[in-house]
Amino acid sequence: MLKKSILAAGITMGLAAGTAQANVFADCVATPIIEFEGSIVDAAVATPELSTLVTAVTAAGLVDTLASANNITVFAPTDNAFAALEGPILDTVLASQELLTGVLTYHVAPGIQDPRRWIKSVRRETLSGESVFYHFKDGAPMVNGASIDCQGVRTDNGIVWVIDSVLMPPLRWMM
Repeated sequence: MLKKSILAAGITMGLAAGTAQANVFADCVATPIIEFEGSIVDAAVATPELSTLVTAVTAAGLVDTLASANNITVFAPTDNAFAALEGPILDTVLASQELLTGVLTYHVAPGIQDPRRWIKSVRRETLSGESVFYHFKDGAPMVNGASIDCQGVRTDNGIVWVIDSVLMPPLRWMM
């Protein structure tokens, strides 16, 4: 009888966890997208938590490109995401405009994409020519392991999704 009770409790906990993940997923998908009048660059400049990204985009000479490109999706790492990079990695990326451009364009995908809509893992190409993978973990959207904020920002030329990590292109690209 004790075995059946433990098994029943385990199944109930498993179902509750699945229901909780489903609720997180449903809540995330139902989160409305913010409309912003201006370009992706304007939206980033207007967001204090993205100041490091704005500095990096400026240093790479990508401001005009990101402000004028149409129908793009940008995964925008926060200042905390950049701060979490190990010093040597950040220093190496910042020391080379080519490397910095490659890392930043790895955060940009063609088309207006909503990673909250993909239940299964999906591969999408970025402007750097490499791919990222959208997936879910614990009911929340992810891109290459970085958490995606459920509230996107639609701008005049695309959509921005704030993420909690800097996406690094595959090592083969950086060699």
